[in-house]
Amino acid sequence: MTSVQVGKHNDGSEAAGAASGEGEGYQRGLGARQIQMIAIGGAIGTGLFLGAGKAISKAGPSLILAYAVAGLVIFFIMRALGELLMYRPVSGSFSEYAREFIGPFAGFVTGWTYWLFWVVTGITEVTAAATYMTYWWDIPQWVSALVFTIILYGANLISVKLFGELEFWFSMVKVTAIIGMILICAGILTIGFSDAGDTASVSLLWSEGGFFPKGIGGTVATLQIVMFAFLAVELVGVTAGESKDPEKTLPKAINTVPWRIAVFYVGALIMILSVVPWTHFQPGISPFVAAFERMGLGVGAAIVNFVVLTAALSSCNSGMYSTGRMLRDLALNGQGPKFFTKLTKSGTPLIGTTFSAGLMLVGVWINYQWPGDAFDKVVSFATISGMWAWIMILISQIRYRAKANRGEVPQSTFKAPGAPYSSWFALLFIFGVIVMMGVDKEARVSLYCAPLWALILGVSYLVLKARNPENAAFKR
Repeated sequence: MTSVQVGKHNDGSEAAGAASGEGEGYQRGLGARQIQMIAIGGAIGTGLFLGAGKAISKAGPSLILAYAVAGLVIFFIMRALGELLMYRPVSGSFSEYAREFIGPFAGFVTGWTYWLFWVVTGITEVTAAATYMTYWWDIPQWVSALVFTIILYGANLISVKLFGELEFWFSMVKVTAIIGMILICAGILTIGFSDAGDTASVSLLWSEGGFFPKGIGGTVATLQIVMFAFLAVELVGVTAGESKDPEKTLPKAINTVPWRIAVFYVGALIMILSVVPWTHFQPGISPFVAAFERMGLGVGAAIVNFVVLTAALSSCNSGMYSTGRMLRDLALNGQGPKFFTKLTKSGTPLIGTTFSAGLMLVGVWINYQWPGDAFDKVVSFATISGMWAWIMILISQIRYRAKANRGEVPQSTFKAPGAPYSSWFALLFIFGVIVMMGVDKEARVSLYCAPLWALILGVSYLVLKARNPENAAFKR
């Protein structure tokens, strides 16, 4: 359904104006090329370039299966989101849909939680980027963190087109690196060049202790690491209000999810583990670096360091973009301070982006105080808060489909295949991952902050509702 149809359906109410793409006041500056690369880049981050080393050591070659199954779940999530986006393409998509189909409190919690997710992720990634810079230059981490934060903040205030262009090239670097690695591994397997040529073989996937060397339990235990790697894949939904042709570009971007996961995760791991035995990988060491070293390519470490630096800056750039939009969406619905609604002449949310960037500067202070373990101090909350958005997307889609089938709302032109059963399956999978996070001592810290954040949001919502009951309701 187009944004014009949305406006007619909602009878021109204030919320409808906020909901329709044109009525939000944003400029549709993101073209098909940029949307595609944002979608691709959202699925490729430091979770793959760095986190996969730990996952391989825990599960061995069976990690390939874990990525494949999790990738299927991600596809279900993205198709559920796509169905909602074609019903109403809005910039604050997750909180808007939760507000309409679950309730105003769900929209309130989703908007503020997703905002916090990107603030925390931004702090984490700018910290990581500052750490990567020390590979080449002996400069204080806090200096690099400050410079990166200021540059990305400035770029996001200029225009959405510049944000899209930055994401395009950031994603291009990541894609090129993975494809290059796949081609190099393919050359080693077929031609046999490099130091790894004599031992490289597809049989390494099962000859070193079997495909499940740590048992099925070891594979299942890596699912939280795998799901963390996919966080931010839903970012394409936030771009709906600023896409030039959302009815065409967004479905096309979402439908590329299966081959993106098949190539960049499953394909890359198959090739790497066919060249380097899984026993050579260690936690904390990028599997790409380990593979380059095994091949005898000394430049590998420098190349991967540049790529993960790019991945970190890409994530921080996305954080700058999405936090301002989420705060503005909350403000437009009366669930956040009104000054967050202010836009620049170029259509960017000035106050929301500035406020979020200011909080991200906390990362500069953390890097100044604890340069050695800054990353670990801010990373724990990202996984659980990011998965909350996925849960809200799935529940919203289930309830939307039920209403659409009853004729209460228009049918989407981009229906999720297998829904609602596919959405229920994805929900059960996510809840299973959360349970495993609670069992795993290392991952359990991710859950510690959730009750405190829930209490803060609950009290805030009660205050909001007491002061202005109308702002605690979804307006149609």
